[in-house]
Order: sequence, then C-alpha cells, then structure tokens
Amino acid sequence: MNARGNKIAVVTGAGSGIGRSVALALAGAGWSVTVAGRRPEPLEDTATAAGADADVLCVPADVSDPDEVGALFETVRERHGRLDLLFNNAGTFGPAGVALEDLTYEAWRSVVDVNLTGSFLCAQAAFRVMKAQDPQGGRIINNGSISAHVPRPNSIAYTATKHAMTGLTKSLSLDGRPYRIACGQIDIGNAATEMTERMRTGILQANGRLEVEPVMDAADVARTVLHMAELPLEANVQFATVMASAMPYIGRG
Repeated sequence: MNARGNKIAVVTGAGSGIGRSVALALAGAGWSVTVAGRRPEPLEDTATAAGADADVLCVPADVSDPDEVGALFETVRERHGRLDLLFNNAGTFGPAGVALEDLTYEAWRSVVDVNLTGSFLCAQAAFRVMKAQDPQGGRIINNGSISAHVPRPNSIAYTATKHAMTGLTKSLSLDGRPYRIACGQIDIGNAATEMTERMRTGILQANGRLEVEPVMDAADVARTVLHMAELPLEANVQFATVMASAMPYIGRG
C-alpha cells in the first residue's frame, strides 16, 4: 500500500477498451492505478473518467521496448514504493482479414512484439519489483483471449501469441510461487470495445459465412478482473473465461 493506504496497480493498454474498463474499476475500488499505453491523450481520458478523487498516474510507454518498460516500473516503484498488481493487457490483433499466405513478416513480428514480448517484459519487470519489496509478493493477471483456446479464420499471429500467453501464465505461476507472486489469466470473448466493432456488422466464421455475433459489456470483464485482483495471495483464479453467453464458441457454432 502507498501513503494513502491504497493497493498499487499497473494496467497496460489502458487508453481504451478492456484496459480502460479495468483501470476504472480498480480506481473505483480505491486502488492507486498507473495507466500505460503508447499515446498520452487516451491515457489522460482514462484518468479523467476515473474522477478527481481517484489516484491515477499516466505513463506513456511502448510495452515492446525494454527501456520504456523499465522506466514505467521504476516510476511506479519510486512513486509508491511497491506494486501489488499488474494487469498485462496491451495487445493488438494485427491486420484484419489477411490470409495466412499473405501475412508479411513485419505484420507477424509487430503482433508478437506487442502481445508476447511486451507481456513478458512487463511481467518480468513486475516480478522483479514484487520479489524485492517488503512484504514480498503480488499478482499478475494476463489478458488472454478466447483465441487462447480456438482460432478465428485469418488470425494466426494473434492466436499464436494468445496460446503462448497461456504458457507465460503457467511459468509465471510456477516461478513466482516461492515469492508469493500469483499469476492468473482471463480469456475474454466478444467484449464490446473498439476491437470488436466488426462483431456488430458481421465477422467471418469458420464456415466462410459472415455473421453478426453477440457482445457483452466490457464492465462485466472489469468486475471479474477486480475479483481476481482482490483475492488474498493465498488464493488464485488460475484461468477464467468471460464471454458473451451466446457467442459461437461452445459446441459447433
């Protein structure tokens, strides 16, 4: 906790979508939240939405850059003295609708750099702070995806990185065990954000048809993350799947 008695959180990709919703939920529950993302203006919008009484710090950072990630977590450590939670949320889908054989190396690499390498860099930096602090420990929650279980057509880079996120989560859980560092993963399906706008107009299905898919409020995801975050470190939600109830995931579509 900091001088205000708040627990300390870092939320990446906090300028929009799930990241913003989770940052607002944490701030509303009394957490001190550092919001990170590449562009400062959306971060400031998140801070404004949290309200004047919330303790929200905006730190622009590219999670795929080791130096910027290091500076982000050093800023948090200097300001608050400790870190209780990382919500590892920053991610990108990559170019939409590009067939596997047409995906460029540059596009593949950009998705891997953000989704996988960025998540590792942030988790590593958080781990270092949590291991060194007194009392020791903290929690990392990785944002996976329904794609950590099943792919969509033309999503090989995104799907591969989200499957890799599951391995990251398991390794962090194991390596963090001696230091009271818990790690869990939330796999999200069809939360209403900028990334899922295509769900409302029609998105390609495995059978080749375009179909409108149901979505859910991102605030429902944020409540789940808040529940995971506020558990004592002796308890952990290892994997949670939160999805629009009628989305084509279970069964045959």
